[in-house]
Formats: sequence, structure tokens, C-alpha cells
Amino acid sequence: MNFKGRDLLTLRDFTPEEIGRLLDKAAEVKKDPAAYRKALDGKTLAMIFEKPSLRTRVTFETGMTQLHGHAIYISPADAGLGKRESVPDVARNLERWVNGIMARVFAHQVVEDLAAHAGVPVINGLSDDFHPVQALADFQTIREAAGRYEGVKLAYVGDGNNVTHSLLLAASRTGVSISVATPPGYEPRKDIVSEAVKTGRRTGCTVDVSNDLARAVRGAHFVYTDVWASMGQESEAQQRKAIFAPFQVNAKLMAMAGTDPWFLHCLPAHRGEEVTDEVADSPKSLIFQQAENRLHAQKAVMVLLMGD
Repeated sequence: MNFKGRDLLTLRDFTPEEIGRLLDKAAEVKKDPAAYRKALDGKTLAMIFEKPSLRTRVTFETGMTQLHGHAIYISPADAGLGKRESVPDVARNLERWVNGIMARVFAHQVVEDLAAHAGVPVINGLSDDFHPVQALADFQTIREAAGRYEGVKLAYVGDGNNVTHSLLLAASRTGVSISVATPPGYEPRKDIVSEAVKTGRRTGCTVDVSNDLARAVRGAHFVYTDVWASMGQESEAQQRKAIFAPFQVNAKLMAMAGTDPWFLHCLPAHRGEEVTDEVADSPKSLIFQQAENRLHAQKAVMVLLMGD
């Protein structure tokens, strides 16, 4: 498997075998970080942010430092993508200075355009359509908790958003069965669901999308949720609170699984909305393990894509 120089824009970019290798590398990096302390010696990552983030900035910057490289934070004012300067021109400038680009943006087309015009790897740190690095950390966490992928069921409850899309793609590539429940009209994109179903036939997992909470969580080993209104959807927040209220992950919903499931959340959490404190702080909550694994999974991605 050859990863060097490739982009990570969505998990569609990689086969099930390649996703398996990425996750194996993440486990190796976490187990023996000293073995990778010079893996990106002298290399630089440009980090473009249109959206703020605690986890994305700290884990990518810390990861580059631990790999003996350097990360440069580029604020919205610095880049001005499509405003101060066109996206292709930004890409053509950066490729002459750095060894990789990470971008956390609104429109997914921005990372596509960066990748099309930059001769260095581009990593999607989040876009409105996908969050691949989060899903890699999530599935690293799932294997650590369950000890396997085979026979595992993940239930996602809430908005069919960028996280949902990446979870569907990751589940179908690892063989984890996934069941998604959303309010009517908030389902994930049909093309992504169809692709997950097709890939899942090969890896032996099932993919189910419905508006039925009980159906989604029944038999689940993991229950996952996300905020009801993402960045850029602030004007919809109040309306969404009323629509999504029945989908709150609380003790009653967790009990519906019948399996004493683990709880997952990509953070930040709006406690009292999509999840209660009782669930978020329970012994079965893995939310901070997920956050830690952002560091290890992203280091693995950078080593494979940017390493010699």
C-alpha cells in the first residue's frame, strides 16, 4: 500500500484494506510514540482554519511537534480563502513552502480545490460534508474498547451530518454494522448511504438508516451522537432543539440498546441537549478517549502521507 503524497479528503479515498492499515498505524503510533519521534523531521504542516477548533488545532500541532516537524496556524484572516486570494493561488503558494496542508473549512469544495492545485498532501480536518480524521479516531476507540470490529454494532442518533457521513464510510470499510436514526428530513446523503451499503456487502456489515430510535439502538455496542446544530447552522439552532429533543441520548435511550453500550461523541458536547451529563460522564463514556485518539490517528495519517 502506497500512501506517500496522497490526500485524505474523505474516507472514500481509501479501500477497506488501506483504512485497516491506517488504523493499525494509529495503534502503533499510540503504543510506541518514541519510534516515531523523528518521522517528520524538518517537515512543515500548514493548518488552514475557517472554523475554530480546540481538538483539531491542538492535536495536529502537537502531533507535528511529537513527530519532530512544525505546524503553522493560518487563521481565516491570514488565508482569506476565495476573498483575499483564490483557493488555487493559496494552494500554489503553500506547496512551495510546506510539506502538507490541513484544512478545516465550510464548503467541502475548498479541500477538493486545495488538493487539485497543491503538489503536497491535503488533509481534510473537517468540512461541511465530511470529517474523516474524526472517524479514524472513533474507530480506533471502538477497537480499543471492543477488541474487534467483527460483530460490533454502532448506532448513531441525531443529525445526518458530516460526522455521520464519515462514520458510515468508516463502518463499511471496517466491517462494523451501523444503524443511523435521524428526525425526518435530516437523514445522511443518499449517495453516501448507498456507497456504505455496497462496501458493507464486501466487508460483512449491515447499514441501516431510519427515523426509528428503538430500531437504531437495539443491540448496539456503541451509541454515538453529535450536536444538533453545527457551525454555520446557528440560525437553525432553536428550531432544531424542538425537532431533535426526542433524540436526546439519555439513560432511557441507552437502556433501549439492551447491551450496556459505550457512549461516543466527537465533542464539543452541548450537555443537556443532545446528551445528558449522566451519560456523558458515565463509566461507559469514551468521549475523552476519542479526543485523545485524534492525536494518534492524525499522527498516523501524517506519517503515512508526508513521511519519507
